[in-house]
Amino acid sequence: MCNLIQKYNIPGPRYTSYPTVPFWDIHSFSGKKWEATVKKSFSESNAKEGISLYIHLPFCESMCTFCGCHKRITKRHDVEVPYINTLLKEWSLYLELFDERPVVKELHLGGGTPTFFSPENLKMLINGLFRKADRAEGYEFSFEGHPNNTTKEHLQALYDVGFRRVSFGVQDYNETVQKAIHRVQSFENVKNVTDWAREIGYTSVGHDIIFGLPHQTLEHVLETIAKTKSLMPDRLAFYSYAHVPWLKGNGQRGYKDSDLPSAEQKRQQYEAGKLELAKAGYVEIGMDHFALETDSLYHSMQNKKLHRNFMGYTASKTQLMVGLGASSISDSWYGFAQNVKSLEEYQHLVENNIIPIFRGHILTDEDIVIRKHILNLMCQLETIWFGESMQFKALPVVMDRLKEMEEDGLLEITPYQLRITQKGRPFVRNICMAFDIKLHEKAPETRLFSMTI
Repeated sequence: MCNLIQKYNIPGPRYTSYPTVPFWDIHSFSGKKWEATVKKSFSESNAKEGISLYIHLPFCESMCTFCGCHKRITKRHDVEVPYINTLLKEWSLYLELFDERPVVKELHLGGGTPTFFSPENLKMLINGLFRKADRAEGYEFSFEGHPNNTTKEHLQALYDVGFRRVSFGVQDYNETVQKAIHRVQSFENVKNVTDWAREIGYTSVGHDIIFGLPHQTLEHVLETIAKTKSLMPDRLAFYSYAHVPWLKGNGQRGYKDSDLPSAEQKRQQYEAGKLELAKAGYVEIGMDHFALETDSLYHSMQNKKLHRNFMGYTASKTQLMVGLGASSISDSWYGFAQNVKSLEEYQHLVENNIIPIFRGHILTDEDIVIRKHILNLMCQLETIWFGESMQFKALPVVMDRLKEMEEDGLLEITPYQLRITQKGRPFVRNICMAFDIKLHEKAPETRLFSMTI
C-alpha cells in the first residue's frame, strides 16, 4: 500500500461537480443561459422530485485555519437581518423563473457558521423561504452547527420549522491540534449539543472528523474516534485535511508544511480510523463518509439512490439545486453557476434585481455523460457504459488510462462495466480523474487541488 500511496498521491479534485470549477467555460456562460437551464430543470423535475436549496451563511466570530470555505469574520450580529433580507430577495428572483410553486425536498444551511445567527433570525429565514414554497413529502432539512455556540434554543427553533438532521464540526479533540487550527472546543460541548439534539427529536446527528491536520498523530485520531464512539453519531464525515494555502490566503499559513503528517502517516490515520469505525458498526459510504445502518444515508446507498453535489453526499437526488447567499453554487443538472463572493457585491446585485452569479458552466452532451460516470464512481463505486446514453468519444482513451490501475488491483473492468475494489477505495479520486476529459485536455497552470491521499 505504501508504494501505491507514493504513486497515486497527486493533486486532484474531490468531484462535487463535473466539470470541476477550474474548467468551467465561463466565456460562453451568461446569466440568460443559466436562467434558461433553471427553467428547463424546474419544469422537468419540480412536480416529480422537488428541488434542493443550499443557503450559505458566511459569518464566523473567529477564523478556523483548517477551513476552506468562504466566510466573513466578525463579532457584529447586526449583520444578520440585512443578510437574511438579501437572501429572501434573491430567492424571490428565482421564484420569478418558476412556472409553479416550488416543492423543496432538501434544504441545507452551511457556512461559515449558521449558528452565528440567532434562533429567532434563523426561524425568520426559513419561514420567509416557505411563504411561496411547499415542503415535499419526506423532505430532509439539515444544518451545520458549531459545538461552541449551538444552543438548545437553536436546535429547538430549527426543529420547529422542519429540521431533523444536524452535523457538528469536531475535527479533533487533542488540544495541541485544536490550537494549531484555531478551533478549541471541549468534548463536553460536543456531548451537550449531541444530547440536546436527540432529546429534541433529531433523527440524524452527524460529526465531522478530519485526519492529516497539523501536529496530529495516529494516537490523536484514535483518541478522537474513541470519544466519538462514546456518543455514536448516526453518520460521520471522516476526511482528509485539504492543505491549499495558495488558494485560501493566510488562513492556512499558521503552521509549516513540516507540521503536517506525511502521506503515509495520513493513510495510517485513515485506515486505523476506518477499522475502529467498522468495529463500532459504521459502514463506509462512498468516499470519506460513514453511517450506521439505521441512518438514511446508509439506506440510500443500499437502494442505489446516493447522490453527490456541492453539499457533499445526500440521501436523495433532485435535478435542481438552488444556492442562495454569497459564494453559493447552484446546479441545474444542465449547468452550474456560482454567486459572487464579496458580501457587498452580492447585496448590491440582489438589491438591483440581478441574480448575483459571476461564473458558471453550461454542460455539453459529453459533459453530462462523463458527469454520470463520475457520479456513479463516487456514489456506487462502479459504472457501466452499456447503451448509447453512457458512451462518449474519448471512452477508449479513458480505458487505456485505467489499465495501470487495473494492474495495481484498484479496479476490475469487464466489457461494459468498471468496479472499484476494496483495495481501490482510497484512490477513488484518482480513478475519477481518468474520466476527466477537461483535466487531461488542459492541466491547470497553477496547483489548484489538494493531494488525493
